[in-house]
Amino acid sequence: MTQAATDEVLIARIAQGDRLAMQVLYGRHHVRVYRFGLRLVRDEQTAEDLISEVFLDVWRQAGKFEGRSAVSTWLLAITRFKALSALRRRKDFELDDEAANAIEDSSDDPETAVQKKDTSVALRECLTGLSPDHREIVDLVYYHEKSVEEVAEIVGIPENTVKTRLFYARKKLAELLKAAGIERGWP
Repeated sequence: MTQAATDEVLIARIAQGDRLAMQVLYGRHHVRVYRFGLRLVRDEQTAEDLISEVFLDVWRQAGKFEGRSAVSTWLLAITRFKALSALRRRKDFELDDEAANAIEDSSDDPETAVQKKDTSVALRECLTGLSPDHREIVDLVYYHEKSVEEVAEIVGIPENTVKTRLFYARKKLAELLKAAGIERGWP
């Protein structure tokens, strides 16, 4: 493989199962992915794990890369998503249920506190009932506060597709919440 092979050419070859192309792409970008991940997660072992996750995704998803952005932008979008997921897992792990239950909101009476906890649990369960595509859009828009334009860039789909998925995700989520006995609307 020539030294001059562009990242886009490498991605096309990776999509066809070319392991050498994967090695070249990894060699070019793993340090950048590691440094970006490390800045986000602030933990060397987690950043190392991110490299593996990101490049495994590249291997699996190369055929879906459409070249709307530079390969390096795509890699960093994947890294960012994986880093935020890792941070969320770590945060959830660090704040276990026992610690969470010990935190009281002085403005809530016990009944309200229990309702809030039940709603939160139900919402998390209902989110798992969405398709992976819809769950990803909801996650980026509501939990990561990304604009439709940013989500389109990160996910690599048109803005109108983001809007459509968001519409159907909200609709499905409202149905799931209603079925779970929660009438409260979704934004």
